Amino acid sequence: MSYHEGWLSMVRQATSEGRLFSRVRVVSFPLTDYIRFSMWVAGFTGEAGDDIRYLTREQAGEAGLPQYDYWLFDSRKLVKMHFADDDRFVGAEVVEDPSVIVEHNYWRDAARHHATDRDEFVAKHEQRDIQR
Repeated sequence: MSYHEGWLSMVRQATSEGRLFSRVRVVSFPLTDYIRFSMWVAGFTGEAGDDIRYLTREQAGEAGLPQYDYWLFDSRKLVKMHFADDDRFVGAEVVEDPSVIVEHNYWRDAARHHATDRDEFVAKHEQRDIQR
């Protein structure tokens, strides 16, 4: 079984048990080849139950969202991602301060509120060279 098949199988099983897989990707224009690829992959992961939504960098700024990536696990564990100036991943930081975690839960909910699913995002922004 390939990595991707294993991931899709795990997502299907987890969502069938009532667990939620959800994320918001904040993107800039023009889209990078990697973001275009990830949007294509989102079609497959979405079918498995992985809810990936998209938000433009401008929308994120207007919503007051932080300018860095982070992951929340079960709304209780926060991991802030760190990248170099060239967007290369350089590490992650586990944050355990409950007040900081609550703040990031709020930002997660705000991001989901403003974000749209892949198909809607592509339809709305196709004139911005999403699909090359």
